[in-house]
Amino acid sequence: MEGKGFRDRIQEFESANAVILGASFDNADDNRAFAEKFSFPFPLLCDTDRAIGLAYGACDEAGAAYARRISYLIAPDGTIAVAYGAVKPAAHPAEVLEHLAERMGAG
Repeated sequence: MEGKGFRDRIQEFESANAVILGASFDNADDNRAFAEKFSFPFPLLCDTDRAIGLAYGACDEAGAAYARRISYLIAPDGTIAVAYGAVKPAAHPAEVLEHLAERMGAG
């Protein structure tokens, strides 16, 4: 649901000069199949060793079976602009667009 929301509003994200990246613990073949099934126009990163998940707090150990549903808005300078510690899949794309609009207005 969350990925489809980003997919369906991709033009709005592109207009805001935002790049969407997803990450999961799945391997490349599984991620490719998932992205193709749902026509995602953004990459899904493979975090099979949980390095991203551990660094960003999506899991607590390298053996974790699942990642927490979290998200980050990263500014052009590489800093974390907004951390979303609990994501509601249906509402999250709109939430991120709202924060992008706020940042663009402040810029």
